[in-house]
Amino acid sequence: MMGLLVLRERLKEFYARYGIYITPVIKFIFSFLAFSLMNKNIGFMTKLTEPFIPLVLALVCSFLPYGAISFVAASFMLAHLSGISLEVTLVMAVFILVVGLLYYGFQPGDSYLLVLTPVFFLLKIPYAIPLIVGLSGGIVSVIPVGCGVFIYFTLLYVKQNAGVLTNDLSTDEMQKFMQLMKSLLANKLMLIMVLAFVLALLIVVIIKGLSMDYSWVVAIIAGTIAQLSVIFIGDITADVSVSVLGLFGGVLVSLILAGIYTFFVFTVDYTRTEYVQFEDDDYYYYVKAVPKLTVSTPDVKVQKINARKLQRPQR
Repeated sequence: MMGLLVLRERLKEFYARYGIYITPVIKFIFSFLAFSLMNKNIGFMTKLTEPFIPLVLALVCSFLPYGAISFVAASFMLAHLSGISLEVTLVMAVFILVVGLLYYGFQPGDSYLLVLTPVFFLLKIPYAIPLIVGLSGGIVSVIPVGCGVFIYFTLLYVKQNAGVLTNDLSTDEMQKFMQLMKSLLANKLMLIMVLAFVLALLIVVIIKGLSMDYSWVVAIIAGTIAQLSVIFIGDITADVSVSVLGLFGGVLVSLILAGIYTFFVFTVDYTRTEYVQFEDDDYYYYVKAVPKLTVSTPDVKVQKINARKLQRPQR
C-alpha cells in the first residue's frame, strides 16, 4: 500500500510539473480513439476513412477545449451519417442542436461526455460512466450521459439497418423519418440503459456526499447494484436480450476503473477522523474532519564516486 501511495504522489508531482504537455496528449488520445471508432463502426463516407484523417483531426483537437472537441466529433459523425441517410442525419443534428442550446450553453464542462459515453459502449465498458461521472460530477451530469446513450444506440441502429436505410426507395422522406423515430423510441434496450445509467449516477452522487465512512466505496457498490438491478428487471419484464457474460465482464472492469479513480482522487484515513464542535452568535457547527492519506516521496540522491587511478610508485 505504501508503494502505491508513493507512486500516486510521484504521478501527481509529474503531472503538476508537465501538465501543460500531458493535457494535449490526453486530448489527442481521446480524439483519435473517438474518430477511429467512428470510422470503424459507421464509416459510410469513404473519404473520411483514410488513415491520416483521424490523425490530423486528433492533432488539431489536442489544442482545443473539450467543448470544441465535442463539436468536431459531432460534425465528423454527421458527415458519416449523411452518406447513409439524410433522415438519420437530420434527427441527430436536431438532437445535438437542442442539447447544445438547452444544456451546454450554461454548463459546457461536461460536453466530453457526449463523446466519451458512446466510446465506452464501443469499448464494452459503458457501466464505468455513471460510476466515475457520479464520483466527479453532479446530478446535472445525467443529461449528457443520457444523451450519450441515445447517440450510441442511434449509431448502432444505423449500423444494423444500413442496407434498409440506403435501398428503401419505396417510401418518401417523411415516412422514413417517422419510421426512424418510432424505431428509436421503441428501442427497449436503449430506454433500459438510459434508466440504469441515470439511476446509478444519481445514487452515486447522493451517497458520495454523505457524512459516512467509505462513502465513495459504498457509492460505487450501490451504483453497480442499481445498474444490474435495472438491467435484470428490464430483461425479465421487457424481454430485452442482454449478454450475461458481457454484462458481468463490463461491470467487473468498470468496478476496477472506478476503484483506480477513487484511489487517485479520494484516498483518506478514516482511522484519524476528528469531530469538531463550535458556535457563533447564530449557529452551532458540528464538523467531521477526515484527513487525506498522503505520503512524502523519498528524496533519493545518487552520488557517483569515481575511483582514484592507481599510480605506480616511482623508483
